[in-house]
Formats: sequence, C-alpha cells, structure tokens
Amino acid sequence: VQLVESGGGLVQAGGSLRLSCAASGSTFSINAMGWYRQAPGKQRELVADIRTGSGTVNYADSVKGRFTISRDNTKNTMYLQMNSLKPEDTAVYYCSADRLYGRSWGQGTQVTVSE
Repeated sequence: VQLVESGGGLVQAGGSLRLSCAASGSTFSINAMGWYRQAPGKQRELVADIRTGSGTVNYADSVKGRFTISRDNTKNTMYLQMNSLKPEDTAVYYCSADRLYGRSWGQGTQVTVSE
C-alpha cells in the first residue's frame, strides 16, 4: 500500500485545515487507517484512527471536538478536518494504513499553527 498525504500548511491559531491521504495498491486489505503526528523533539503520537469495516473512530483527548477523521471508500482517501487549531498542534502529520502483515506510512505533511 502506498500513501500520499496533502493539505498541510501554515495557519493562524483558530484556523482550519483539511488533510488528505490517498491510498493505492492493495487497498482492499486495509483494516484500519489513522493519522499520527510528530512534533520536534517528541515521539510520534496517535491523533485519530478509523476502522474500515465498522467505521469506528477513535481520537486523542487533545483533539476531541476539534478534529474529525473520515474516509471515502470510493476514492480510497482518508481525511482529517482540523478546526480551532492551536500552536501545540504544530507537527508533521503522517497517514497510516494497517493490514494483516503490518503498517504502512505516508511521507508526512507539515502543519504549522502560528500564534
């Protein structure tokens, strides 16, 4: 599975961005997809994930009520709508796809939130 993220950028605090993750290859075997982020000097952390079968979603406490994860199965694309952005949301955001044999990662997209 190949994953390509897009939609990152620079935004002021309180603003919004929508990230996209386009999947290609053996997408039929994906059982879950997620968004992770990594800020400088910190470990990569889960932001949100979604089960492809049930549609069950899960969010980190820090983004609940502000971020929304979704997936368009017809386009093999996952989204992350980010509202009310804060400076602490600044990080490289990575898309992930879980299959039976392991996890694939995208190359990451930078999100920078200014004061």
